[in-house]
Amino acid sequence: MTSPEPGDRSIDDAAASAFAAENGDRGRQLPPVAIVIAAYNEEGSIGPVIDALPATVCGLATATIVVVDGSVDRTAAEAREQGALVCDVPVNRGQGAALRLGYRLAREGGAHYIVTTDADGQYDPADAERLLAPVLAGDADFVTGSRKLGSEETKDPVRRLGVRVFATTISLLTGQRISDPSFGMRAMRAEVTGAVQLQQPQYQAAELLIGVIARGFRVAERPATIRRRRVGQSKKGHNLFVYGPRFAGVVIGTWWRERHLAADASRKPSPADRLLNAGSADASRAALSEDTSADASAPTSRRREREAEDAAPTPTGSARPDGSAAAEDSPPAAPTPTDGGVERFVESFEPRSAKRT
Repeated sequence: MTSPEPGDRSIDDAAASAFAAENGDRGRQLPPVAIVIAAYNEEGSIGPVIDALPATVCGLATATIVVVDGSVDRTAAEAREQGALVCDVPVNRGQGAALRLGYRLAREGGAHYIVTTDADGQYDPADAERLLAPVLAGDADFVTGSRKLGSEETKDPVRRLGVRVFATTISLLTGQRISDPSFGMRAMRAEVTGAVQLQQPQYQAAELLIGVIARGFRVAERPATIRRRRVGQSKKGHNLFVYGPRFAGVVIGTWWRERHLAADASRKPSPADRLLNAGSADASRAALSEDTSADASAPTSRRREREAEDAAPTPTGSARPDGSAAAEDSPPAAPTPTDGGVERFVESFEPRSAKRT
């Protein structure tokens, strides 16, 4: 249910076509696990990140998809040199838009599972196995790392405060305990990314997390590590008065949107319910038709029984088993309810003169 704006959709379609033309079967026939990275001007950083990624995770082969988000340096070339599948988007739209496109490429390429990491080298590639294992075991559909459960090398007080505040906010809004709402390394079933609505060009971690919780997917956290950035500069906000309101807007906006979508869905019958209701209506009409037919034929059947009874000769002087003659006007033995129906049983006690001919 990813739903980019019309302009973004045309950019995504063009980029996906270019990706398919460049990578051919490698992009159309992905191994079970796709590692998706969004990169913007990460020359000097993206190469070592790709080089450190594991060839297998939990015994499953991996492929790396790098969505280059309008970079003006050698990010795309460096990623290609390291063997990654590169989707080079000519315009810079933001990490959220780049990851949304990467999820699409992974799904269309046949990957069963998606792992995300950042292009700046702050996440430990060894944590990928710890995050994917619960998904493979069937214990979760979506697993995110948590620096609060694991460790962090960064000492940024603004970021630490933001993590704590927004983790509490999301936990209260969704009813599920979350300790780290913005961790960039995650593992999930590929179809999860197509079932949630993704519109945010930035701060996509919160939108995705709230979306999967709201749609009823099983979400889990695992301890993970976030390291200091060693190459280049962070593109994430450090100003609490700018970063805070924007992130809060995404959190509240996504929660409100998902709440309304859930309310609308509850008022509409599902396809299964519509089919069941249609079957019940058909059965009711059929039963009503049968009852009507039976009622219409019942008087005719009873009339024929009475006509046959009146046409039968009245026994006069018939011999009894002991040889004596029966009285000429003695009435026949009264039938029981099972001999000819309740009607005949009642009629047998009426005077013969009252019977209809």
